[in-house]
Amino acid sequence: MIAAVIADIVGSRGLADRGAAQRSIRAAIERAEADVPLAVAPLAPVVGDELQGEYPTIAAAAASLLLVRLSLPDGVDCRFGVGFGDVRPVDLGDRTIPEGPAWWAARSAIERVEALQQRAAPLARTWFGTVEDADPSVRQIVALANAYALSRDQLVSSMSERTRRLTYGRCVGRSQRELAVDEGITQSAVSQALASAGSAVVVEGFLALSARETS
Repeated sequence: MIAAVIADIVGSRGLADRGAAQRSIRAAIERAEADVPLAVAPLAPVVGDELQGEYPTIAAAAASLLLVRLSLPDGVDCRFGVGFGDVRPVDLGDRTIPEGPAWWAARSAIERVEALQQRAAPLARTWFGTVEDADPSVRQIVALANAYALSRDQLVSSMSERTRRLTYGRCVGRSQRELAVDEGITQSAVSQALASAGSAVVVEGFLALSARETS
C-alpha cells in the first residue's frame, strides 16, 4: 500500500506570478527531500497547478508535506489530498499513468479539504482518505491522521514566513543559536517567536512522524 498525494495551489488564479509560485513550490519540495528524504516519488507537476507524488506510509507523507508547507513563502500555499491504498499504474509503453484505489482516495481527499476550507476550517490544507472497504485499523489510522492534520494546519497557516522558517529549522535539527545567526536576530527572539506560534508541538509532531521513517 502507498500514500498517494495530489496537491494543488491555493488561490492560484489570483496569483500575480504563477510561474514564480510554481518555482517556489518546486524549491520547497526539493529542500524537504534533500533534508529528510521520505518520498517514493517526490511531488512533481503533472498538469496546470496540480502536483502528484507517492510516499511509503501515511506518516512519511504527513512529515514531508509539513516540511513543504513550512518552506513556502508568504502568498504561496498548497492543499494536499492523501490517499492510502493500492496503486495500479497503467502502462502506456512510453509512460505510465498513476491509477488505483490510493489515487481515487487522494482525489476525494483533496476535494474534501477544499470543501472544509470553504466552511468549517478555512485554514485546513491537508486531508487523508482511504478506500471504503479498507480494514478498520487503516480507517482508524486515517481518522487519527485527519484529527492531527486539522490541528497542525491551524498552527502552520497562522505562522509568519519567518516563523515557518524557524520551525522548519527546528524540525531538521538546527539549534536556536544557528537559526538566530541566519535570521540576524537574537536567540531570545527566536525562542519567543517559536513559543508564541506553538512551534514546539509542530516540531514534536514532526519528530514523532519521521522517527520510524528515518531509522
